[in-house]
Amino acid sequence: MQRRQWWATLALTAIATVTTAAYASTAQGNYPNAPITMIVPFAAGSGTDAVARAVGQKLGERLQQPVIVDNRAGANAQIAAGLVAKAKPDGYTLFMTTNTSHSANPWLVKSLKYDPIKDFTPIARVGELPFALAVHPSVPADSVQALIDYAKANPGKLSYATPNSTSLVASETLRFLSKTDIVGVPYKSSPQALTDLMGNQVQMYVVDLGSGWSMLKTDRVRTLAVTAAKGSKILPNVPPIGKTLPGFDITSWNGIFAPAGTPPEVVNKINGALQAVLADEAVQKQLEQIGFEVWPTKTPQEFAQYVSEQLAYWGRLVKQADIPAQ
Repeated sequence: MQRRQWWATLALTAIATVTTAAYASTAQGNYPNAPITMIVPFAAGSGTDAVARAVGQKLGERLQQPVIVDNRAGANAQIAAGLVAKAKPDGYTLFMTTNTSHSANPWLVKSLKYDPIKDFTPIARVGELPFALAVHPSVPADSVQALIDYAKANPGKLSYATPNSTSLVASETLRFLSKTDIVGVPYKSSPQALTDLMGNQVQMYVVDLGSGWSMLKTDRVRTLAVTAAKGSKILPNVPPIGKTLPGFDITSWNGIFAPAGTPPEVVNKINGALQAVLADEAVQKQLEQIGFEVWPTKTPQEFAQYVSEQLAYWGRLVKQADIPAQ
């Protein structure tokens, strides 16, 4: 009797396993059959938010399901990253993020509650969000060298806004390489930092072109340089900081991840759709209008390698500028 029960239990277990596997395979084959949530770690109005909404709309059209942008700002992208790391790996939760969560936080945060490599599945790099060094018009400087000279003549007088890790690391690297005494002021969001720059509450801000593009074209701020050594296609007449401070080369990459364990079939389908979206000239022009430069990886494996390289590079930047982990 016991032997019959054992065989019956074993048979039921086998049937359940096969049924579950078949269901999972069918679900993956039909992916997506429900709306997709794209979590963004920054507030509405930020550069990453603008990119997510533009790309998400077109991605949804390609996948024939709506892509809903969900802003989970706070703690320098830690809240959003932690949420995605714990999400079900089924392709219905995506993470559009930047070097803040995956390159800088591991070096800037003492007790990070997620692993940027182990907790995520890389899908594709979308591109770069260039950053520019802007100052309030009252600062008597029209170049990086003039700014450095003024800062050295007036130690502690200038302050800079740091609403994200790119602004923080770029500003601290500028301070370190120029050997100046400039005070950092933390902010929760880019829009507020930009508002205070225009109001002269802070005098300097390394701002992303996504949120600052419209203001950078006015006389309410003065743009001195861009942070990438190669310059910027969007600001071709603005010199790189590296022209004055050799070795200075900082930019913000943007990419899409899924939780670790997301099936390869789903990852490849999303990547394929993204490749088509980012190859569309209309999309490229739309993103250019918000200061974003499209620069996609071709495969998830290529993006994974890039993420690892950037993690090491940002570690060197943080250590060089002697930025303490908080």
